[in-house]
Amino acid sequence: MRNQYKFLIRLSLFAALSLANGLESAVAFSPDNNVKKRAGQADYTVTGKVVSSENEALPGVSIVEKGTNKGTTTDIDGAFTINLTSPGTTLIFSFIGYATKEVAVDGATNLDIVLESDAKGLDEVVVVGYSAKKARYLSSSVSTISSQKLRDVTSNELPNLLQGKAPGVVVSTNSGDPTSPARVVIRGSGTISANSSPLYVVDGNIDGSYNPVDVESVTVLKDVAATGLYGSRAANGVIIVNTKMGKAGKTEINFNNTFGWAKATTGNFRLMDSQELFDFHSTFNPRNESVLRTNTNWWNEAFRTAFVNNHNVSISGGSDKTTFYVSGNYYKEQGTVVENDKTGFNFRTNLKSQLTNKLAAAILFNAQYTRDNYQNSNTLYDAYTNLPYDPAYDNGVPTDGRSYPNWLGRDRENFLHSIQYNFANARSLRTSLDVNLDYDLTDKITLSSYNRANFGNGSGATYYDRRTKQGGANGGELYNNNNNNYRLLTSNRIRYSEEFGKHSLTLLGVAEAETSFNEFNTTSGKGLPAGQDVLSVATDILVSPTSYNEQVAFRKFLGQADYNYDNRYFLVGSLVNEFSSLFGKNNSTANFFQLGASWVLSNEEFLKNNKVLTFAKLRLSHGTVGNAAIPNFASLGLYTISQSASYAGVPGAQPFQKGNPDLTWEKIRASNLGFDISLWNRVDLAVDIYNKKSEDLLYQRPLTATTGYSYVWVNAGSVRNRGVEFSLTSNNITGKQLTWETNFNMAFNRNKILELSGGAATFRPGNRLPLAAGHDMGEFNMPVWAGVNPENGDPQWEKLVTDANGNVTKELTNAYSTVQTAQSRQFTGKSTNPDFTGGLTNTLGYKGFTLSAFFNFVSGNWVYNESRVYFDNDGLYESYNQMVLPSQYSRWEKPGDIATHPKPIVGGNKDSNQSSTRYLEDGSYIRLRNVRLGYNIPVNTIKRIGFARANIFVSADNLWTGTKFTGPDPEASFSFEDTPGASSIKYPISRKLLFGVNFTL
Repeated sequence: MRNQYKFLIRLSLFAALSLANGLESAVAFSPDNNVKKRAGQADYTVTGKVVSSENEALPGVSIVEKGTNKGTTTDIDGAFTINLTSPGTTLIFSFIGYATKEVAVDGATNLDIVLESDAKGLDEVVVVGYSAKKARYLSSSVSTISSQKLRDVTSNELPNLLQGKAPGVVVSTNSGDPTSPARVVIRGSGTISANSSPLYVVDGNIDGSYNPVDVESVTVLKDVAATGLYGSRAANGVIIVNTKMGKAGKTEINFNNTFGWAKATTGNFRLMDSQELFDFHSTFNPRNESVLRTNTNWWNEAFRTAFVNNHNVSISGGSDKTTFYVSGNYYKEQGTVVENDKTGFNFRTNLKSQLTNKLAAAILFNAQYTRDNYQNSNTLYDAYTNLPYDPAYDNGVPTDGRSYPNWLGRDRENFLHSIQYNFANARSLRTSLDVNLDYDLTDKITLSSYNRANFGNGSGATYYDRRTKQGGANGGELYNNNNNNYRLLTSNRIRYSEEFGKHSLTLLGVAEAETSFNEFNTTSGKGLPAGQDVLSVATDILVSPTSYNEQVAFRKFLGQADYNYDNRYFLVGSLVNEFSSLFGKNNSTANFFQLGASWVLSNEEFLKNNKVLTFAKLRLSHGTVGNAAIPNFASLGLYTISQSASYAGVPGAQPFQKGNPDLTWEKIRASNLGFDISLWNRVDLAVDIYNKKSEDLLYQRPLTATTGYSYVWVNAGSVRNRGVEFSLTSNNITGKQLTWETNFNMAFNRNKILELSGGAATFRPGNRLPLAAGHDMGEFNMPVWAGVNPENGDPQWEKLVTDANGNVTKELTNAYSTVQTAQSRQFTGKSTNPDFTGGLTNTLGYKGFTLSAFFNFVSGNWVYNESRVYFDNDGLYESYNQMVLPSQYSRWEKPGDIATHPKPIVGGNKDSNQSSTRYLEDGSYIRLRNVRLGYNIPVNTIKRIGFARANIFVSADNLWTGTKFTGPDPEASFSFEDTPGASSIKYPISRKLLFGVNFTL
């Protein structure tokens, strides 16, 4: 392996030197064609005009003389003039949204060129697995999102930009914190303890770093015919990220700038002010009217109007042999909670060169630096629970709740005092270097070597000053952590392509090797002088230092055959053999297979030239893929060394994790049936029906203390996901001045646990979300709330009673202790998983104006609003603030009242706020995710100041949300990496108003 990476470094140096030589001509290129003539050559002038198929002039079309770096662009009328080296040369015409066209000059002095639109996407080349194909010839289920459709919402995280853009791709977040990542689940979760996130592939290689501003397109692979090629880490789908590359022609300099403001949304939620809380308390625990002298809005103290900045500059261009793209980005988003923000810097350079007639090389480099400041000091918690009776300031100075006289709040804490001294932050730097080589051994055989080195390091610090409540007990606390990691990957490929008559065949062989290394350590101390946030001044250790390092290896062999007959019938099949050091020594390798077929009906004689059904394709796929997303060393028996196991002052070891040498991959067997049709060349519809079964689920099974171990990793049971998804694109109006396009997608998924290991009926019994055979993975199991007794205002629950004959009946009870037992906990039929999800975008264009509106929606999921335990508890926490009851709720006051809320009593009303379906709420919502109005300034106007293109826009995110949910925001995670379907002290999402200006030189 060491020799292999030495070879990789040598290749990098060789390619870098070659590209540097090639770039000398690319950088020197200018639109005025100030290129020295070669000896004996005379200029040959050609003029002409470029129009669309609708006969509209196309300004800004790139025109390059093939084999040289001579080039120009069309003016506002689509006209061009170019000096050529000879009358027998060829011109290349390229323009975004249109198919590239090569035209032989053949002595002509005037050319009229028509470019055909490729906006419909059927002829768009899509990267799938280790190859690229036109979309019309794919046999698998994929969704492709272009950069234009990604950049409406403002975010520095790709998952946020994908939300609602592709069917079956469900993006969710538990927090509006800009430092908190969103989660992506594709076609339902099919794993218990393993990671459910998709695999990311950047520019042809697994993993890699990137910035959303540099993304050219995103392709989501959903069925096994496409995902299976990536082996054991593709079980949860694959997201392929293609970054921008330079194009031959005029060097372009692009400036993109966005700035604006964000404010936290509150939805249907509002906390009481002093008068409202006083009136509520008066019904069961009267207060002295003196408390009304203070009316602190703690929510407003915790939240702010935040500023958002996003600035990018890129330079791209090149010749037909060498192209380059260089980009720098600065992103700063303040959180709406005070002292919380995210700052990112990104630099990318993509260089590609045709070094010889046979050898092509690319060097791709990306560096990403991130600085996060986390919301700390219980700011969010206090914003929800602090009483409005308590003052935030005393003579302009933040009060200290611990020492302020007559502080009434339960926790005696003012976060405004703490945030003056406390902080929590993290810093990280990720770099990624790719060296890719393609060598045409013959006109039919291509050898490729794609190599990547990822390096990352990060550090974090959390500091609690001794002057604050958090740091007071230990005289100040400081926690530091550091992480270093790298990943080396080499992917070597051989491709054979043959065409014979109407037949074509492509054979692909891939051998990949990957190793990753990670080291992590933490240190902490206490007894620090005020304001001193370095461990060197600590007087004692707070927690014993921890450290670990680990190394993991993967190896994969892949073989694929792709057959096409007459562009009508397509067959593809592949076999994957993979090794991973993650698994037990008895099962460290696994084999997977994938099959796909498609039939392009519109290429048959009976449908050719049909003016209504202009395209039709039927697709079918079946195969297997694996999941290896588990912690390192999960298969090994582990011991922990600690002071608690010490003997005679010497640290000792004790069992921690039981080993399992038979541990192996989760295996997913999936089938997909789909069809794609196009009507009148303006309406495109894609529909997919799938069945995905996960077997040998990776599960961290707890063990009893008598075993001497905490848990063991096992393969346990199976889960099924079935669903239907579709996407519809309609070009409603395609006029010369007015255009209107609609994009609509929707997905339905049903999840079911088929079996658990050992015939067990339930895993995690007593959990709010247990796992039980025959039930949805996200189905809630808890006591069932039966409302309020109208006679006395008591809470009521359903109690299950079993008679001597085994018959089960339901009774009402006000004793919570009798319903929290296993006998009375019930599966509710309500799940964290939605019935359906989707998105709707309408885009209108008129002359230079573009107006778009994007909605995303989720329906049928249930969210446990755990926050209400604190501020909707019927008097239990009278020292916490309370929520204003929404219109659909009512509180019991007198006998006969039919109410949703029990009678409030000091100390609570018979455990009414304990876990039950009382706090289980419908999490369905529809959100106006983005509205954007842009204007392309006329070229003849900006040309005078040297600009080629300019655009200004105003954009708004999260303008409106329609929901019945009573919290600030209904959005909850669907991923089992978090706690799915839970909303607790929610950091709400932000409503943003943004302005931008983009221009090109």
